[in-house]
Amino acid sequence: MNDMNSSLRLPLVLLGIVLLGLAWSGIGPYDRLTWFLEVVPVLVAAPLLVWTARSFPLTPLAYVLIAVHALILMYGGHYTYALTPFGNWMQDVFGFTRNHYDRIGHLMQGFGPAIVARELLLRTSPLRPGKWLLALVTLSILGVSACYEFTEWWAAIAGGDAAGAFLGTQGDVWDTQWDMFLAGCGAIAAQFLLERVHDRELLRLQPSLQYKWEPATGP
Repeated sequence: MNDMNSSLRLPLVLLGIVLLGLAWSGIGPYDRLTWFLEVVPVLVAAPLLVWTARSFPLTPLAYVLIAVHALILMYGGHYTYALTPFGNWMQDVFGFTRNHYDRIGHLMQGFGPAIVARELLLRTSPLRPGKWLLALVTLSILGVSACYEFTEWWAAIAGGDAAGAFLGTQGDVWDTQWDMFLAGCGAIAAQFLLERVHDRELLRLQPSLQYKWEPATGP
């Protein structure tokens, strides 16, 4: 019981931070509809993670990345991605022609979910670490990113000019392609940079996975 309570400490702290961020982001956002559309993933994921915290807990790394992604979404939702102060600061410092905060958002859209997808595949499928896992995680994230772009497209059709802040294209005709490309880059980067840390946490969480890191035997 003590081990279970200690393992829940980090998720509970992260949940508290995310809820505080959600409350802040919902106070006087630039555009209420845009705020809602941007934080929908948080509103869906948070209850799901609470519900599964005991029956299917994730690694600390996964929880941290999910929380960071949530904070990025809520910050962008509060100001709209095209008007975030941090993006404006980057634009001034680096001489960008536009506010690039949405690029950070889409890079993280691949970075964090890639670790979650990797964890789910390793824990629930016969897949082992290696090239196939790398490819399937990356392709899964690209599929999720494409579906998100479909959602933006449908929002634009339904909302017309009112959906402009949600789209955040800022006049870039290649914005959709950039979004999916950066999500793919984030997915690949996360797997290369965090593979060893993630593997260690997976083995601590579920020692039975050890066989997946052992050389295959047989004819």
